[in-house]
Amino acid sequence: MKYISTRGGIKPIGFEEAVLMGLGSDGGLIVPSVIPKLTDDTINNLSKLKYSDLAFQIIKLYAPDYDEASLKDVIDRSYSDNFRDDKIIPIYESSTIKIAELFHGPTFAFKDMALQFLGNLFEDILIRRNRKLNIVGATSGDTGSAAIYGMMGKKNINIFILFPNGLVSPVQEMQMTSVLDQNVYNLSVNGNFDDCQNIVKAIFNDNDFKDKYNLGAINSINWARILAQVVYYFYIYFNSVKKLGDKLNVVVPTGNFGNIFALYIAKRMGLNIDKTVLATNSNNILSRAINDGDYTVSNVVPTLSPSMDIQIASNFERYLYYLYDESSAKVNDLMNELKSSNKLNLDDKMDKIRSDFASTFSTDKEILSTIDLFYNKNKYVVDPHTACGVNSAIKLGIDNSNTVVLATAHPAKFVEAIESELDIKVDIPNEIKSLYGKDRKVQVVDSNIDQIKKIISTTVDKK
Repeated sequence: MKYISTRGGIKPIGFEEAVLMGLGSDGGLIVPSVIPKLTDDTINNLSKLKYSDLAFQIIKLYAPDYDEASLKDVIDRSYSDNFRDDKIIPIYESSTIKIAELFHGPTFAFKDMALQFLGNLFEDILIRRNRKLNIVGATSGDTGSAAIYGMMGKKNINIFILFPNGLVSPVQEMQMTSVLDQNVYNLSVNGNFDDCQNIVKAIFNDNDFKDKYNLGAINSINWARILAQVVYYFYIYFNSVKKLGDKLNVVVPTGNFGNIFALYIAKRMGLNIDKTVLATNSNNILSRAINDGDYTVSNVVPTLSPSMDIQIASNFERYLYYLYDESSAKVNDLMNELKSSNKLNLDDKMDKIRSDFASTFSTDKEILSTIDLFYNKNKYVVDPHTACGVNSAIKLGIDNSNTVVLATAHPAKFVEAIESELDIKVDIPNEIKSLYGKDRKVQVVDSNIDQIKKIISTTVDKK
């Protein structure tokens, strides 16, 4: 198993190099040279495993050059005491659909599922190689806190997180900025998430700067993030169907296309998924692309589901690579077109896109209505992102027991949005209550690449 770039500009590399590289040096995204196809017997054997053992069996397929004992140790540490539920992902069965609770990690968001693993993986690789890494990432809310909790206190690692000033939820911001560890740096950017993400991409595309300061990526541009998410789709499937071989609809609230791309990979590996549903909010560029072939970038609109307030979905490039038959030349053409015109026309691939995905989007009004409706029926509170998924299932007519919606965050992370508009009281976990009043560490900066590069270089040079 080797790794290549969607843009074809790097030589094949091993798993460790792919993890450390993050974004390809040619500006492309790292993908495996082959996607393993599992037999029915293998899937049957996987269905009997606990979560950490399942993760080991799947991840090692993509990391044959990684020492198995070290990999097993990394995975076991990632999914042990850091999760509040022994099942890791409990499945709630409502009166209609199922809800896969992906929020039982330390930051109450699905990003913990991958970033606990990535933090331990980074540390293991760096210690063995006697290297240091300076991680730079952008967040629309949950990635930042999960990344910080995954990396804080880790040896040989500094982490710089960019988030849009005033455009993440209060709890998300408190989770990030209340971590005072000496290797954690929060940068609150005067701009939106796409501004933050564009800065990170530009920094990684400066290969001289990237090499000099040993930069690493934690956003879902890093293949290891996607790989860790592939695992939980197998686990969710095994714990949602009545018997192996049954088809399952999966609804994924999506902003940057990473979460649903992991489901796409799991399905290509042989997981028996029927409808793969991409749920978005009013920033519906991905829904437009899937339904109409129109990937036109517009302005980001602030919503009640801020983690999905994204227009340029980085991981969509990985899907384009497979959509166009693994043609790096075509991906380069498409990315140049997007850069020059802020849009893509995918009319020539609509039949294939619609066979891969279904999609709808939800307005803020629909989000609140769905939270209220679901609570009144089930006495169960979903957060605004999960509500987008529930509403999509209803709109598509698949709100039944054969459908599972991913609950991507605990509702307490968005308590202000829920309680200010609805007659619903959200239970606040003690871990979140304790955030209020804590000291903070954050620097407000302009949306300026040079300013942020200077902060990184000055910080690293002093250490």
